[in-house]
Amino acid sequence: MSAIKQPIVAGRRRSAFRLLAAGIAAATLAGCYQPQTRPPYPIDYRLRHPISMRDGAQTVEVFLGGSRGGLNPAQRADVLSFAQQWRKEGTGSIVIAVPRTGASRRAIADSLREIHSIFAASGIPQGAVHTRPYRPSDDALASIKLKYSKLVAEAGPCGLWPEDVGPASITNYLQNWPYWNFGCATQRNLAATVANPTDLVQPRGETPAYTARRSVALDKYRKGDSPSGKYDGYDDGKISNIGQ
Repeated sequence: MSAIKQPIVAGRRRSAFRLLAAGIAAATLAGCYQPQTRPPYPIDYRLRHPISMRDGAQTVEVFLGGSRGGLNPAQRADVLSFAQQWRKEGTGSIVIAVPRTGASRRAIADSLREIHSIFAASGIPQGAVHTRPYRPSDDALASIKLKYSKLVAEAGPCGLWPEDVGPASITNYLQNWPYWNFGCATQRNLAATVANPTDLVQPRGETPAYTARRSVALDKYRKGDSPSGKYDGYDDGKISNIGQ
């Protein structure tokens, strides 16, 4: 019987030793483990400061003189540029706000007539232009205000600090997370400088290839010549011969 009990006792000792070793390892790991806290805001700056689309306005003021009628050359250029931009980005009709006071009726009528003429020459339909009167303030210079709605991209506002950068006793500030305002200026500048706000949402449709240049390249390829372009005159503007 003693010979049989001896292996059983040895097996129990080995099991107890294994349980003890597993307990020690678990306690060691538990002492090194720290719960991972979740960030209070998105880590990606594009999610913290998204670029959104909204309706904006494009305005141009045509200032009127006391007795002079019509537009000067600079004002004609402003109105023409306004009309061309409306054809590209306008999402609504054009509103012309005409002052009731502050200038002579002749000056207002002559300037308004010339504005309508520039719009018509630019291809703007007559039904897309609406005229409305307004009363300027007493100390303001009378002006005809041109306005239309367009789509604009916007991000921000920047400079907000809802979360402290640290250091502090809170475990959130001990993590290597970007601060809230990080990346806001980049998003806001991108939204302000993009030519077409819809490019931030979807790609543009493909336009036809430039057939004139394509025909030249194919003709050179057919003859066995190099299809690359030749550009001369790069050295004409040099004022120094250093390095030659």
